[in-house]
Amino acid sequence: MLLVKFRNYLENERNYSVHTITAYENDISSFYKFLDLNVESPSLVTVKQIRSWLVELKQQEILAKTINRKLSALKTYFKFCQREKLVLYNPVLMIKSLKEDKKLPIVMSQLSLKKLFDSDNIFSNDFKGTRDRLMLELFYQTGIRLSELINIKINDFNINEKNVKILGKRNKQRLIPLVNSIIFLFKEYNEFRSQLNMSSSFLFLTEKGKKTYPKLIYRVVNHYLSLVSSVSKTSPHVLRHAFATHLLNNGADLNAIKELLGHSSLLSTQVYTHISSDKIKNVYKNSHPRG
Repeated sequence: MLLVKFRNYLENERNYSVHTITAYENDISSFYKFLDLNVESPSLVTVKQIRSWLVELKQQEILAKTINRKLSALKTYFKFCQREKLVLYNPVLMIKSLKEDKKLPIVMSQLSLKKLFDSDNIFSNDFKGTRDRLMLELFYQTGIRLSELINIKINDFNINEKNVKILGKRNKQRLIPLVNSIIFLFKEYNEFRSQLNMSSSFLFLTEKGKKTYPKLIYRVVNHYLSLVSSVSKTSPHVLRHAFATHLLNNGADLNAIKELLGHSSLLSTQVYTHISSDKIKNVYKNSHPRG
């Protein structure tokens, strides 16, 4: 089956994450459903049909960013079909991506996060409270992604070298330095964890000893961030944005931030320069006598 071969290609040759592969499969299936064509017949697809699909998506008021992702999935799919000699050319190359509205990431203030981590009565002194604190501290002090945090294993922590090994997008590994407070918290959490006789190799577990999952992490992060801030978005990615923005505001080099975040391109990191620039403008406006 063509989709199965395509999935194997994404997984084994492109090293895409399970989340991305599933999204691509859904996008391609919905495309063929719109055309009322069999997914095994890529040679029957025309540029005109792809454009009609895009019009349909826009009429559904789907965001340009989402449509572009679907277009990217289709482009990769037809590139694969071309390699397999199922089509003569890639019809998606004839389609331009939609212009996206540039939205700056939502960033929590340093004051709010200081309040969260410095308060004595927010995190309980037990397995759950220590686990939750270590999760949030890692998000903010390392800038890792949700999927990266979930897949951290105990052996990825190197206490002697004070770093953690992170497996990022497309199986790229990077080492992120850790401060003493994280090392101490890791040891404290491990003590609670060992008392529950949990045999899993994954660092973060549920109270039943199972590997944590995205919905649980979202709930945890939302709960604690809501206690100290009124920002409209309280997801794990907000802490990743805070990590990068606060580093930049305090003089860190953009290339160093890029490496810590695991970005393949500096363009992805440069969004944080816009946030920092906005802060500078506000400081000037509020502080300069002619501002």
